[in-house]
Amino acid sequence: MKVFRNFNDYTSQKPLALSLGMFDGVHLGHKSIIDELIKVGTENHLETAILTFWPHPRFVFNPNEDLKLLNTLDEKKFLMEKYGIDTLFLKEFDEEFRNLTGEEFVRKILVDKLNIKYLIIGYDHSFGKNKSGNFELLQKLSKELDFEVEQMEAINIHENNISSTKVRNALLSGNIIEANEMLGYSYSVSGTVVHGKKIGRTIGYPTANIETDQVKLLPKKGAYIVEVFLKNQQYKGMLSIGTNPTVNGEKLTVEVYILDFNGDIYDEKITVAFRDFLHDEIKFEGLEKLIEKLDEDKKRTENFIFK
Repeated sequence: MKVFRNFNDYTSQKPLALSLGMFDGVHLGHKSIIDELIKVGTENHLETAILTFWPHPRFVFNPNEDLKLLNTLDEKKFLMEKYGIDTLFLKEFDEEFRNLTGEEFVRKILVDKLNIKYLIIGYDHSFGKNKSGNFELLQKLSKELDFEVEQMEAINIHENNISSTKVRNALLSGNIIEANEMLGYSYSVSGTVVHGKKIGRTIGYPTANIETDQVKLLPKKGAYIVEVFLKNQQYKGMLSIGTNPTVNGEKLTVEVYILDFNGDIYDEKITVAFRDFLHDEIKFEGLEKLIEKLDEDKKRTENFIFK
């Protein structure tokens, strides 16, 4: 997959079948757009492309907002390539770009610079200054500028439209199975193993502390069953997101106890994929009660079947 951060670096080899949007999470709704792009591209001998924005435009509009995303940039690129996209445009949402009207964006960018021949947008997508671009505008311009446009229907699960916001809300509620259903894959967090307080090893549950990307959304505080990917191996794990209230912790940490593993993994890259929610964060009366709960969580994790 080719990646471009500047439209001026792109020279068209073939006309494009393209879609645009944030694609945060690259969930099943996005996947339906990508699948349609690839179908159209194959049938019409077009390259497939996604135009998205990095950083997120909300960082531009609301620089003080503590926005968390479903995907880091590396995760988004990985999923786009995995799903078969030929070209990814990562546009910075700068002052010049944000002032383009919907019509200017179509004429100056999509047609003049990118040579689109087929455009697919989501069911609720708008673009351009003051959201002046929409499906009706695209239908009008497509006839003049010689491209085809298609608007995808919403994808539903359990009679609810899938959206990045709904995935985010599910994760923040601890509804891991629901979030994963909408994503079409297990939500994951990656990072580097760093030194912690090392309390876990004193009670028989040594944990790896994970330093995660600041932009990445973490699910709600609590304990989870996870799949751990480390040094090209997979393990079961119990993960905690919280402040360790039983030992009067204050800093939010992400810690994973890896079943059937023993080794020094400081500074190693680790990925955890969330599979199920165990329970909310609990402040226990003492370490004995904490250990009892950890033993119970371990049994549930051992019995959990990874499908």
